[in-house]
Amino acid sequence: MDSTVASTGTEEKTWGGGNKPLKASYGKMMMWFFIVSDALTFSGFLAAYGFSRFKFINEWPIADEVFTHVPFLHGQELPMIYVAFMTFILIMSSVTMVLAVDAGHHMNKAKVTIYMFLTIIGGAIFVGSQAWEWATFIQGDYGAVQTKGGNILQFGEYVTVDGEEKFKRVSIEDLAIAQASDRVDHERKNGLWFVDEGTLPLYTVNEIYAGLEANENVLVRNQFLDENGHKTVLSRAESLKQIKENGKLVVKGANLQVNEYGTTLFADFFFFITGFHGFHVLSGVIINIIIFFNVILGTYERRGSYEMVEKVGLYWHFVDLVWVFVFTFFYLV
Repeated sequence: MDSTVASTGTEEKTWGGGNKPLKASYGKMMMWFFIVSDALTFSGFLAAYGFSRFKFINEWPIADEVFTHVPFLHGQELPMIYVAFMTFILIMSSVTMVLAVDAGHHMNKAKVTIYMFLTIIGGAIFVGSQAWEWATFIQGDYGAVQTKGGNILQFGEYVTVDGEEKFKRVSIEDLAIAQASDRVDHERKNGLWFVDEGTLPLYTVNEIYAGLEANENVLVRNQFLDENGHKTVLSRAESLKQIKENGKLVVKGANLQVNEYGTTLFADFFFFITGFHGFHVLSGVIINIIIFFNVILGTYERRGSYEMVEKVGLYWHFVDLVWVFVFTFFYLV
């Protein structure tokens, strides 16, 4: 019995269903399928972020006040500078990946090696920068007080800078007045069984209130935005009243439970979406390292094709493009 498959006569056409539909190899087609599915995943996450942002538009943290830190420049507020640097590095790594793919088309092993190495370095710098940004975000900056209703109250005073009056934040470390009191951690042996308490706050609400009462120039600023897009600064009397009557917990930094910058939902989305993207970048760096060593060993020279570099390049460009949207949503809008 003849086992030859009958020809349909469409194999040479673009959609003929041959071994290279759309004139792309199986590997490249599968990479495109993955990219499309992953793009839909990121789209869902960013859409959820957008809906939440506009639902709480009057109390969402201001990015220029959150992402102000730069490594080795402590005490200086430089909004968005380091995030812009991270973005530039990632985009440049995409450029070096393009050059690596082009060198592969010309079967130039030396240039592929150089450009792949530069791509790996760029990806590693970005991942390291994102880890540092996470650590800074978690550690916090000035601290705040969370109310019984979950709102965040920050502290500051008006100062004159270049003839213009501005609200300057005050740290809870500089504000609080320590009071003698016993603060005992809840342990399994002296409370609920098999339940441990989280780390105690640096200060109590009473200590913050005592410091606020002693510093007449310090005011409270809540998380709600006014008509000018600035957070609302309360009067002196209202500041004392809010801390005394509604103060519940002193917070420093941000995690999945509290957030000194504003609504906790912002921190939840920040950790999840930037963490998910960071995992993609880290995975890309690892894959690039593997491809890099294969280039050095001459694997693709023997195959007569650097298509594997091109396939990994598609993934890397996708990761860069996704970051452009994440950067826009979290830091610019």
